[in-house]
Amino acid sequence: MQMPNARLLTLLTLLSAIGLAFAGATAAHAEQVSVAVAANFTAPMQKIAAAFEADTGHKAELSFGATGKFYAQITNGAPFQILLSADDTTPAKLEREGKVVANSRFTYAIGTLVLWSAKEGYVDDRGAVLKNGDFKHLAIANPKLAPYGLAATQVMDTLGLAATLQPRFVQGENIAQTYQFVATGNAQLGFVALSQVMVDGKIAKGSAWQVPADMHEPIRQDAALLETGKGNAAATALMQYLKTDKAKAIIKSYGYSF
Repeated sequence: MQMPNARLLTLLTLLSAIGLAFAGATAAHAEQVSVAVAANFTAPMQKIAAAFEADTGHKAELSFGATGKFYAQITNGAPFQILLSADDTTPAKLEREGKVVANSRFTYAIGTLVLWSAKEGYVDDRGAVLKNGDFKHLAIANPKLAPYGLAATQVMDTLGLAATLQPRFVQGENIAQTYQFVATGNAQLGFVALSQVMVDGKIAKGSAWQVPADMHEPIRQDAALLETGKGNAAATALMQYLKTDKAKAIIKSYGYSF
């Protein structure tokens, strides 16, 4: 009766050793990738990065900011390995300049622009407040650096309100700073990304007008593997992970489409 128990113990010990060896090998092969992330994608990317690390062992080091600013940093040698842009033109331009791995670009999300106020009932569902409101400040992101800011200017041009509203602009360097202007009350309302104010499919607080997509150019947000990330296992894995059902579910939960 002792022999089977002894053999079982030996087998369990062997399996445990194999498991530890496998875990050690996985840890040894785990790598880190440096990712430049458009500010509007902050919340979903933080969730995706956590899931990515749990599922693959690789770690994504995230930096958030304006796409235009990232472009300048990348062209000046910043060691980012992936760019998650707020548009599709910046990655295309970087590819033409030889800084993006050929054929690596793809659209990971299509953004939605909203006119938002932290005040309940302040923004109506058609954006008429832009014409009728007595607000002092309207926050927008720098249209030269942030695609959501550019989209905001296109909306105001479409409405014929650009010249009228320009004296009231409070301009953020990126969409995250623009959101803060409105959230803190320094601006009564502003154009931000839907992802910044949506939780579980609903506007978390305040009031908002979801801008019709035909009032501005589509906000196609492209991911690109930079030449500096070529050969990095974590970079390759993250580019693939963004296409998984798990990542797409997170992205969609913040109001993006594909």
